[in-house]
Amino acid sequence: MSKTQTAPTGKLAVLALLKRMGPISADAMARRLELTAMAVRQHLYTLRDEGLADHVEEARPRGRPVKLWRATVAADAQFADSHAALALDLIRQIKDTFGERGMERVLKLRTAEQEKLYRVRTDKASSLEGRLAELAKLRSAEGYMAEIRRAKGEVLFVENHCPICAAARACSGLCQEELALFERVLGRDVKVERVSHILAGAGRCAYRVTALK
Repeated sequence: MSKTQTAPTGKLAVLALLKRMGPISADAMARRLELTAMAVRQHLYTLRDEGLADHVEEARPRGRPVKLWRATVAADAQFADSHAALALDLIRQIKDTFGERGMERVLKLRTAEQEKLYRVRTDKASSLEGRLAELAKLRSAEGYMAEIRRAKGEVLFVENHCPICAAARACSGLCQEELALFERVLGRDVKVERVSHILAGAGRCAYRVTALK
């Protein structure tokens, strides 16, 4: 939401208030937004269904518990931030200062660090299925909305969102290192092939995972 835009109305106003002041009750929001409590609740339930808001219940000395609403992590994407611009600026500066080989070295160091962190969890799994499940949890926590799909005898590791898409467009090495990371984390006896790529225009990134033994 740009500072130059006019004040948001309706659902967007509710989400903006949640971002600024949550957890907050629907009645308190209605007073601040000068809307009816019913209208605010309708917007809140819509936002909840979209995964952009959730609530906790707080007990009160009298009467029923009160629902206190807040914006979810997923709602962050609805608000302008400088993360993408910062990532692009850092990539440009690394390339300008150290060249492509320097950029490649930085990426490999990053991948090595990711591998260490991931393998704390994945190495505990005794099967490929278990390692995939742990990897999906790790990647989902990072915003990739990862899941495992099985169809026609194939196992696909799918990432429905790319939170670093702008950086990946500016630096193809990020995607190359990602593929290498999956191969190392899932094991030497596993082949990982990218079969769908967001940067190529697909709706998601998907990797075919095949056990070689």
